[in-house]
Amino acid sequence: MSLFDDDRPKKQLAHEIGSDLALLSADELSLRIDLLKQEIERLEAERERKSASKSAAESFFR
Repeated sequence: MSLFDDDRPKKQLAHEIGSDLALLSADELSLRIDLLKQEIERLEAERERKSASKSAAESFFR
């Protein structure tokens, strides 16, 4: 490990939809898959919260 390793820009842990995957290693692909699974879970949880909120509002105004 070099003294200058900390000066290098860190890879962002993100995924851009449609980006070229050819240059990624199998480990990097696995990390991206995990990242996207976490994001899907977050999106589904938010959708459930909004759906529950909408249902509660509809019940209140009936």
